[in-house]
Amino acid sequence: MKLLVFISRIIVGGLFIFSGIIKLNDPMGFSFKLEDYFAPDVLNLQFLVPYALAIAIFVVIYEVLLGVMVIIGYARKFTVWSLLLMIVFFTFLTFYSAYFNKVTDCGCFGDAIKLTPWESFTKDVILLVFILILYFGQKHITPLIEQSKLKFIVMGTFLFCTFITYMVLNHLPFIDFRAYKIGNNITEQMSIPPDAPRAVFEYSWKFNVNGEEKTVVTFGDYPSVDGEFVGVDTKKISDGYVPPILDFSIESDDEILTDQFLSEEKLVMVIVYNIERTNPKGFKNIKKITDKALQKGYTVIGLSASIGEPIDQLRANHDLNFDFYFCDQTVLKTIVRSNPGILRLSRGTIEQKYHWNDALKLEL
Repeated sequence: MKLLVFISRIIVGGLFIFSGIIKLNDPMGFSFKLEDYFAPDVLNLQFLVPYALAIAIFVVIYEVLLGVMVIIGYARKFTVWSLLLMIVFFTFLTFYSAYFNKVTDCGCFGDAIKLTPWESFTKDVILLVFILILYFGQKHITPLIEQSKLKFIVMGTFLFCTFITYMVLNHLPFIDFRAYKIGNNITEQMSIPPDAPRAVFEYSWKFNVNGEEKTVVTFGDYPSVDGEFVGVDTKKISDGYVPPILDFSIESDDEILTDQFLSEEKLVMVIVYNIERTNPKGFKNIKKITDKALQKGYTVIGLSASIGEPIDQLRANHDLNFDFYFCDQTVLKTIVRSNPGILRLSRGTIEQKYHWNDALKLEL
């Protein structure tokens, strides 16, 4: 039992630390995932949406701390109970999400490792087993080092997590796991290779043949059957290739301008995914760098899910000398974790990306 508890400590602690640090790299992204869970058609907890980022930061730091605490053997009763309560909650959440198909990605490992809802649930069930071993074998959780030094390790971990959180929220994540990372070409990320596997569907065609129902199964073609067609049932056998970027578009009131702007050699793109949640202070730097870009012959555009009068008011308030176009809010949140944020592109390739705090670092 002692050996089993020790192995469980390493597995549980290591997984909690790994999962926490991945999300610590991008707490804003985790907060967006929480907002998905708080939605009316999921948990219907919309009153928590304004606090999603604060909750995300707390959960992520707490997750890392619990991982460290269980490995070093600090406050074992508190740690084990916290682990148990947390995993029971997340097991319920992932089961609910998987069974009702509400949230297709739990966000357990941020954008670094994508898990389906059922994979997330399975992972949590396995983790629950290891945590139950820790619960029933608490007496075997002993400190790995001197008791007096444990609290300093926990405090150091907390300060480290706080520093990382401050840096990524005021700049950008240290590692970008998304399809819009620097160096990626948006057009290429949206394309499907000619030799890419296609989705396979099974079609069960039903016919009335001489008064009897006959079913013919094909994988696409309409069968040649002498009878009256009754109906068809479709079943997906396997998924085909899904491009990393699915729904990026740049739209004006009456046309789609995606290809036009992605073919520009010198393009600066300002992202304002939601005007109501943007930081007004950010436009001071945005104004300076976009004016400079225009002087140097760059095409400068803004992308926002907010359209009409709010955008006109924003441009007037900050004297912005470029036009805004519509783009889906979820896409804009994915492109850059800053509101506003700024990118420099060349023929669709993202060459630079900055938080508004660092907008003046954009090289032109």
